[in-house]
Amino acid sequence: MFSTNHKQFIEIQLSTMLKILILVTILAYAVYADNIDKDAEILTYKNDEADADGNFNYAFETSNGIQQQEAGNIQGAAGSYAFVSPEGEKFFISYTADENGFQPSGDHLPTPPPIPDAILRSLEYIAAHPPQQIIHKK
Repeated sequence: MFSTNHKQFIEIQLSTMLKILILVTILAYAVYADNIDKDAEILTYKNDEADADGNFNYAFETSNGIQQQEAGNIQGAAGSYAFVSPEGEKFFISYTADENGFQPSGDHLPTPPPIPDAILRSLEYIAAHPPQQIIHKK
C-alpha cells in the first residue's frame, strides 16, 4: 500500500514527535515541580537529526539534574533519562523501544514476584517429560 520510503518518512516523523513529546513532558515537569530549580539552564545539548537511513541521536542535560539521551533508527531506539523527584531522590531509567514495544528498566520500577519453587519444578518436569501424542483411531 505504501512505499518503503513513505513508511520510513512516517517512522521518522513519529520518532521526531516522540522526542518532542518527551522533551515537553520533562520540561513541563521541571516547571511545576516544587523542588526543581526554576532557573535551570541547559548545560549540554546535542541533536543529530535523522539522516536518510533514519539514524538519529540526541542528548541534553540541565542544571537541575535532568538528563536524557537517545539514539536509534527505523528499527528502534535506545536511551535513558534521569531526573530528581520532588522528594530529592534521583531516578534513572534506561530503555529500548523496538518491535517488542517500550521496555524500560530502572531500580525503582516494580518487578514481578519470583516464581515459587514448586511451580519451577513443575515446569522443569513438564519440559523433561513432554506429553505423548495420542492417536485416535476411527
